[in-house]
Amino acid sequence: MAASDRTDRFEHAPTASVYDSFAETATQLTGCYMHLADNASNPAERDGWWRKLMDLRDAKRAVPAHDRAQLIAHTQQWEAELARLKDVRG
Repeated sequence: MAASDRTDRFEHAPTASVYDSFAETATQLTGCYMHLADNASNPAERDGWWRKLMDLRDAKRAVPAHDRAQLIAHTQQWEAELARLKDVRG
């Protein structure tokens, strides 16, 4: 899906719906990072995934619930990361 297609899907959506997509995407990525941390092959790899998880948590907390532009930007970033991890994991 092209970036403009992902942005357009929010064009007429209420901000509350945009926030719901933001929160759900963050939750999915959190689960992915936790799975990767739990199944890491060594402590350094586990710590790396855990740092990414903490960075995600901090980013989610920093975005104001009414800031559509930031909500959409983070949602797109996290969707891309989920897709990348899915491709890597197969």
